[in-house]
Amino acid sequence: MAEASRTFHTILLPSFSHLHKAQSPAGFTDFPRKRCGHRIVVHCSVSTTNDASRTKTTVTQNTIPWGCEIDSLENASTLQKWLSDSGLPPQKMAIQKVDVGERGLVALKNIRKGEKLLFVPPSLVITADSKWSCPEAGEVLKQCSVPDWPLLATYLISEASFEKSSRWSNYISALPRQPYSLLYWTRAELDRYLEASQIRERAIERITNVIGTYNDLRLRIFSKYPDLFPEEVFNMETFKWSFGILFSRLVRLPSMDGRVALVPWADMLNHSCEVETFLDYDKSSQGVVFTTDQQYQPGEQVFISYGKKSNGELLLSYGFVPREGTNPSDSVELPLSLKKSDKCYKEKLEALRKYGLSASECFPIQITGWPLELMAYAYLVVSPPSMKGKFEEMAAAASNKMTSKKDIKYPEIDEQALQFILDSCESSISKYSRFLQASGSMDLDTTSPKQLNRRVFLKQLAVDLCTSERRILFRAQYILRRRLRDIRSGELRALRLFDNFVNLFK
Repeated sequence: MAEASRTFHTILLPSFSHLHKAQSPAGFTDFPRKRCGHRIVVHCSVSTTNDASRTKTTVTQNTIPWGCEIDSLENASTLQKWLSDSGLPPQKMAIQKVDVGERGLVALKNIRKGEKLLFVPPSLVITADSKWSCPEAGEVLKQCSVPDWPLLATYLISEASFEKSSRWSNYISALPRQPYSLLYWTRAELDRYLEASQIRERAIERITNVIGTYNDLRLRIFSKYPDLFPEEVFNMETFKWSFGILFSRLVRLPSMDGRVALVPWADMLNHSCEVETFLDYDKSSQGVVFTTDQQYQPGEQVFISYGKKSNGELLLSYGFVPREGTNPSDSVELPLSLKKSDKCYKEKLEALRKYGLSASECFPIQITGWPLELMAYAYLVVSPPSMKGKFEEMAAAASNKMTSKKDIKYPEIDEQALQFILDSCESSISKYSRFLQASGSMDLDTTSPKQLNRRVFLKQLAVDLCTSERRILFRAQYILRRRLRDIRSGELRALRLFDNFVNLFK
């Protein structure tokens, strides 16, 4: 896997929504409808159920006919040979089975700290400018100004369908048939296993956006050019696969003007929270490289960083959760909401909307603390009507849109704001605890060993994520309780001093 684009947001449709309004470009309707010779076998399963009223038939297309099992080394070795034959320089690493990530790049020789590795030339990198085996299909998408992400998703499917005829066949054959991604979790699995975590909402949003992007492409382009984009090739299942590959392997290369790319061979590198090195284009060697920030002995797995991501974000895109306590960038999203019973609810909501916020927001909490924005939002929630003049200032600070980055404080409502955050924190902790307590008694279908293994795997991922997120909340709970205790004990001391002072004059 390679570092996913650090600036990509899960909202795919807005950048593509202009197609809803745009008409076909000049001459676009005259584009030759040449069949590109896609070859694909989609395995369908048909089930029928008879009852007294009707016969129900369900057809599902759920098997991707390309790629390999994630732990397969055979196709990866073929990829390595093809890359070498195509201009990849000799490497100090090779693909092997590993303990972290099932397969990865392992050092063949001593590797020094600060050494540059890989040197994948641009000719072996897939970008939005790569040549299509079906040039007509690529031209259609480019004339429609399809953004890079959906364009690359479509490109990957198109090249996969050409099998050996595509120059990328060895690369595609080494890709996982089913990427580790929350895109492959059903809604029922998300609801069941991630009910306590806010990453569930992110996963649902991402799945919705992928489905929406596919439907938009199908409506605006694929249906108009069925010879170029036949539905048996370009369908929801294949797009789920291609976007799963992009989410887990696409890299943004700063030195190539931020271009996003798939980098064969480099995307076999696994992530470690203990390294900070990442992929980039090196102009001097004219290849994609990374510079090691530690030394490796022969036989040791070589790692890169996929970015400073929380455990939830790593699960969302890559399908794994680091061991508890090993990820310094880990965080948990704490949901906060305005109270509809608030006498100033409308005024507070209006202030929030002015700065792009809503009545319910989530803020990240790390083991080291929480951001200013969270505290500002809490101030707004608990502020009394007498502070109406401060509502907009609080909303601006909560949105991080203040002109000055001052640490706003309202001592008169500090205690109420901290108590509100603590209540929200403890509410989330109770959800995590309920899930973790019940996780050992979940019903599993023992009649299907394969499905049982999947459910056990998903459940373990969920348990690992929820354990790490609850750990952060426990730490926040401790800090909040201590701060509230200090505030209240300080008030009590002040009251005692005042009482003693009064008693002197009795």
